[in-house]
Amino acid sequence: MPRFLISVSAASLACALAATTTTAQEQADPPKLVLQITVDQLRGDLIDRFGAGLGDGGFNRLLKNGVHYANAHHRHANNETIVGHTTLATGSDPGIHGMVANLWFDRDTGMTFYNVQDPDFELVGAAGVDGDTEIDPTQRAATTDGRSPRNILTSTIGDEIRMHFGPEAKVFGVSVKDRGAISMAGHAGQAYWFSKAEGRFVTSTFYRDDYPAWMVTWEEEGLVASYAETQWELMLTEENYLFASRDDQPWETDFPGFDRTFPHSFGDADSRYYTTLLTLSPAGDEITVDFAKALMTAEQVGQDDVPDFMSVSLSSTDYVGHIFGPSSLESEDNIKRLDATLADLLSFVDETVGLANTIVVLSADHGAPDAPGYLKTVGIQAKSFVFDVAEVSDGMTRLKERFGIGADLIESFTNPYLYLDQDVIALAGLDRGIVEEAVAEELQKLTGIAYAVASSTLRRGAVADTHISRAVQANFHPDRSGDIYVVFEPHWFVAEFDGLTVASAHGSPWTYDSHVPIIISGPGIVPARVNRRVETVDVAATIAAKMRTKPPSGSVGFPLTEALE
Repeated sequence: MPRFLISVSAASLACALAATTTTAQEQADPPKLVLQITVDQLRGDLIDRFGAGLGDGGFNRLLKNGVHYANAHHRHANNETIVGHTTLATGSDPGIHGMVANLWFDRDTGMTFYNVQDPDFELVGAAGVDGDTEIDPTQRAATTDGRSPRNILTSTIGDEIRMHFGPEAKVFGVSVKDRGAISMAGHAGQAYWFSKAEGRFVTSTFYRDDYPAWMVTWEEEGLVASYAETQWELMLTEENYLFASRDDQPWETDFPGFDRTFPHSFGDADSRYYTTLLTLSPAGDEITVDFAKALMTAEQVGQDDVPDFMSVSLSSTDYVGHIFGPSSLESEDNIKRLDATLADLLSFVDETVGLANTIVVLSADHGAPDAPGYLKTVGIQAKSFVFDVAEVSDGMTRLKERFGIGADLIESFTNPYLYLDQDVIALAGLDRGIVEEAVAEELQKLTGIAYAVASSTLRRGAVADTHISRAVQANFHPDRSGDIYVVFEPHWFVAEFDGLTVASAHGSPWTYDSHVPIIISGPGIVPARVNRRVETVDVAATIAAKMRTKPPSGSVGFPLTEALE
């Protein structure tokens, strides 16, 4: 009997080894292409919520053939564009990769700093600061039209693919937003983004000194200008829309010339806001994908035996969500048109590279809260927070009296960070850490603020072990974070975006901002819907495992096993 058992075990082991060897041989060649699609502000529920009328070639194609992680979250606190994009690209927390916010305050200049700005690398053949920097016009003296990825402190998955497979591996990033393209292209790739000021795609001298001929040809085809005197109209019939009867909601932003109701006119191509209006609609994504297809064709992406990496970041969902709110007819129609745009991209990749040779990873940089006006219709109280009240609050007045400070103590608030005037603190002979913690304590007493924590506390790691404090700690970088991190109460936010008062603004650690989809499709992946909680830091580690490269240098995630089997 014992000998028989040993014999069976040996046979089983031999079969297992044979199967393992066969599998390894079958998977000897990595996929030709990694296509990473990042949909800006695609909250994790929106695909299901607005799924009526979606076709078979976009979201449903990925869901049918891939693993859908329906309970995926960013684990950092500040859910903004550059933070989420860089986390997806690096698999690390903002406290590691360094992109802690879209903007941070530069104490050396006393001005606001934009995340990917770099004066050493000006735009190629373009003049002036791009229109998408989210910096108040009075602060633009601190900006430059130069752009690069040098402020990203770790490698990205695109960098790792380039280093692993050699210089013949092509790495590209395309987006309407400079930060959406640059963060995903990494240090080793090439990034192209849409300049509203120029009305075309641009890059910087970090990547190249001139524009390739195919870009000139693409511009001459006139896709950008072709939307002039046309309108954004509903794509489908009314029965496909949850918000069909709620087109005109009073809390929606009435952007000049665009109106709050369908149809939304793009106007004349020479008008001041023409290119901006394109990005406030599904047209922005359509233009981005058309440019990406031209790039892939001209650069022969995925056309040889060396694997390539292509990132396409789609920004329209974010702009539409800010202006109209996620619960709006505009956001709903945008998802349906985004679905058609995704179908176009996936069909192109299937025809040119083959989806059987491609890993497709779709996720989002962040979600979004609903507009306070919409929330009130279902009984939830929500408000927009005006931070100017903090300096003149009774608590801050008493605090300044206690410390003997007569001047303003708050130098700047750049969401989510509060910056104290260090000169005022030094002149008063005060300990910076003590003042930080005292101010944080007073801020937390204000209505609308749920949590405020001093950087001195974060440096010591002296925070409670809660979900929110862990998220804030993950966001902390000692050189770039402000003096105090501020978390507003759920459904409260600062409703300012690029100089506008908007319907919705993200940037919190609450679930509506952290919840995003992760869908991974490709060779060897068994379709499934997974409802356990996973984190976006796992995405880069999963791509690395699929491509058999090392993870990015700051990676803290784990490969998602369902996408590996």
